Amino acid sequence: MVPILIGLGLVFYSYSSTTPDDRARIVEAIKNANPIWVFLSIFIGVLSHISRAIRWNYLLEPMGYKPKLVNNVLIILTSYFANTLVLRSGEFLRATALNTYEDVPFEKGFGTIVTERIIDVIMLLLIITAALVVQTDVILGILEENGVGLVGSLVLLLVGVLGLFISIHLIKKSTSKFAVRIKTFLKGLLDGVLSIFKMKRRGAFIFHTFFIWACYIAMFWVIKFTVPETTELPLGAFLVAFVAGAFAMATTNGGLGLFPIVVTAALSVYGVSKTSGDAYGWIMWTAQTLMVVVFGTISFIILPLLNRNR
Repeated sequence: MVPILIGLGLVFYSYSSTTPDDRARIVEAIKNANPIWVFLSIFIGVLSHISRAIRWNYLLEPMGYKPKLVNNVLIILTSYFANTLVLRSGEFLRATALNTYEDVPFEKGFGTIVTERIIDVIMLLLIITAALVVQTDVILGILEENGVGLVGSLVLLLVGVLGLFISIHLIKKSTSKFAVRIKTFLKGLLDGVLSIFKMKRRGAFIFHTFFIWACYIAMFWVIKFTVPETTELPLGAFLVAFVAGAFAMATTNGGLGLFPIVVTAALSVYGVSKTSGDAYGWIMWTAQTLMVVVFGTISFIILPLLNRNR
């Protein structure tokens, strides 16, 4: 609930910080956006979700499970829709739905999802590194402006890791019923995480991993053709905007409110006006949110219908 309120507050901030003339120009730019590029961005997004569904089976196969691909796709789309309502609820929904429709134990399914998230973080770090190589000053400036200092982030990460190790040690020593249940759950979770080292098709897994993230960047890049002022910007500029947008997506529900703000800030470094930056940010956010809401809702309805016997 809190992330949604923050997002709505940021939407109000964006609205109140622009003049009526600016808002009119932003609306006009959005109206004039070529829908071909918008639909192409949505299509690329759908491809990334299908690829993620295929890759998910590579993690489940070593544990003896091979869900139907159509179920994987529908579960993933439903989980992304859930994340727009309640932040990070989609991961639990994915594991629950997989257990319901494919008999994969919750903890093992959740373990593979944790593995995916670890891989996603690694890929995002690779993209940040690539962007840093070509746009060092720009990236660091944007992170600092949005309160994500590198030193502070590393300190928080170290504290979190230390707390995790202490908690695991205490649970191992305990013999209470609650601790035993936790240990059973963690064992299943570990099986899911370690499945990446047991998979047979590692090459295919790596291919889909890079394909998914190439799609994410391509979704961002093609939207540049909807706003005249961003058409000539180099790929490096969109890598910077992509990194800023990725942090926004993880902060509020689907980047609500924050996504256009940070993307506009990133593009402004390259001389893009606030009006054009806002137009680009809102077109990008609206297209992807519309995709998640529409396909997520359809998936939510179709999934139980296709699995009536379950």
